[in-house]
Amino acid sequence: MPVLDIKSLSKRFGGLSAIKDVSFEVASGTVSALIGPNGAGKTTVFNLITNVFSSDRGEVLFLGKSLLGLSPVEISKMGLIRTFQSARVFPGMTALENAMIGCHRLASTHAVRQMLWLPSAQNEERRFRERAAKMLELVGLSHFADAHAIELPMGAQKMLEVVRALMAKPRLLCLDEPAAGLNDTETQELAKLLRAIRALGVSVLLVEHNMTLVMNVADDIVVLDAGAVIARGHPTAIQNNPAVIEAYLGREANVTP
Repeated sequence: MPVLDIKSLSKRFGGLSAIKDVSFEVASGTVSALIGPNGAGKTTVFNLITNVFSSDRGEVLFLGKSLLGLSPVEISKMGLIRTFQSARVFPGMTALENAMIGCHRLASTHAVRQMLWLPSAQNEERRFRERAAKMLELVGLSHFADAHAIELPMGAQKMLEVVRALMAKPRLLCLDEPAAGLNDTETQELAKLLRAIRALGVSVLLVEHNMTLVMNVADDIVVLDAGAVIARGHPTAIQNNPAVIEAYLGREANVTP
């Protein structure tokens, strides 16, 4: 059973057909990439998967269960966690505290125990803090742990957002352009992180414009153009697909002398 199964997803905004009968699967324990030129509808598909937008037609199955009618919060509690194009950090909180926020869905201590700061609440927060510190160290952000997250460089904020998502222990991690704003070294570190996530058995669906990153980490690629799937397959096949080349570069005009 695929971790994510998208069937005939469609969405219109007024007179514009933004997503047209999109269908694809994300296999368990793989990195899948959703690519396409600007305006192809990639982020809209993400928003439909997580019910930020409601679809006009089609169905999304996560671990075999329909997400129809569920709120984004309910979907995240099931283990489908996403990030956004722009880095979103909590101002007034440190990088470490931002990472710890990702543990919110895993907290088991009753609110009253937390307010009274009983030993069970203290122990749970200590576990979350230790795990967050290890995650920051893993991605090279430990030196930013006590810094205000809003003051971090944009690349560091993007990596922090990925860390926060991982803290929620996702079954499927949906990353919307995680390499945006990263330099070459940071992008290489992101690639290592994505491979490590896959090795842990966590599935990843990646929207990304950085084709070097996509070709290096993706097991399967889905290509959108004008809201419709025009190709799907292994990175090597996608690189040589005429429809994909045309979508990105345009069709060569026939010029007569």
